[in-house]
Amino acid sequence: MKTRICDLLKIEHPIVQGGMAWVAEHHLAAAVSNAGGLGIIAAGNAPAEAVREEIRKAKALTDKPFGVNIMLLSPHAGEVAQIVVQEKVSVVTTGAGNPESYIPRWKEAGIVVIPVVASVALAKRMEKYGADAVVAEGCEAGGHIGELTTMTLIPQIVDAVKIPVIAAGGIGDGRGLAAVFMLGAEAGQIGTRFVVSHESIVHSNYKKRIISSKDIDSAVTGRSTGHPVRSIRNNMTRNYQKLEQEGKSFEELELLTLGSLKKAVAEGDIVNGSVMAGQIAGLITKEQSCKEIIEEVVKEAEDLIKNFHF
Repeated sequence: MKTRICDLLKIEHPIVQGGMAWVAEHHLAAAVSNAGGLGIIAAGNAPAEAVREEIRKAKALTDKPFGVNIMLLSPHAGEVAQIVVQEKVSVVTTGAGNPESYIPRWKEAGIVVIPVVASVALAKRMEKYGADAVVAEGCEAGGHIGELTTMTLIPQIVDAVKIPVIAAGGIGDGRGLAAVFMLGAEAGQIGTRFVVSHESIVHSNYKKRIISSKDIDSAVTGRSTGHPVRSIRNNMTRNYQKLEQEGKSFEELELLTLGSLKKAVAEGDIVNGSVMAGQIAGLITKEQSCKEIIEEVVKEAEDLIKNFHF
C-alpha cells in the first residue's frame, strides 16, 4: 500500500494522525510515527514556545518524520509558523484559516505543506498557492467540521486537483481506509481511534466514553454560529443546543464552552466537558497501542483490496 503520500512524507503506511487540540501532543505523535504513520502535534491555541517544547520532546522519542498542525485562528499562529521553520519540522498541516501567506516561507524551508480543506474551492486554491497535498475532511469527523460527507467530498476533490488527497472523517478501521482509496484518496487520516490508544494522554473517562459510544451518540453544536463542532452527546451539548434554539449570541455560547475541551481531556469531565469524537466512535471497542492500530487497519485494508470480488 505505497502511495504518493508515503513517498512525499517518507512514511511506511498511508496513515496520518489527526491534529487534535489537547490530545495530539508529543507522546501520541511520536508513537504514530514510530509505528510507520505520520504523527502530528496539534499547536491549538498554545503559545509558540510551548509548541517548540513539544516538537523537541517528540524528536527525543522518534527519529521518524512527524508534523505540526497549526490552527490559523490562534493568536500565536504567526509565531508558531516561524517555530516550525526554526525547528526543521518535516510537515505542517493547517486548519481554521488560510495559510497562503505562510506557504512560501515553509516551502523554502523544505517543509511539506498540507492544508485541511472541506470544499473543492479551497482545495483548488491551496493547490494554486503551492500546497503539496490536502487533507479533505468530511463532516463525520470529530471537532470542527464542514458540511459535506467524506463519501461525497473525496471524489470531488480528487477530480479537482492533481496533488495527493488524504481523506479524513469516518475512518476507524481497514474498511474505511479501503473505501477512501476507492474514492481516489492516497492516505487516510485517523483521529478518534488514536484518542483511545495506549499512548494517548487523554483522561481514562474520555477513552471509556468513546469505547462505550453507540452509532447515534454524537451531536453537532455551533451550526448557528457558523462554527459547527462534533462531540459525544452530554450535558454540555444539550445545554448548548438549547441556547442555540433560544437564539443566544455567539459570545454567550462561547462562554458555555470556554475551556471545555481541556476539562474533558485533562480532568475527565465527560458530563460538562467537550468530548470531541467522530461518528466512527460507535465502531471503536478497545484500547490498543498505536502500532497495533496501524497494523490492524493496514492489514484489513490490504486483505479487502486484494480479495475484493462481487
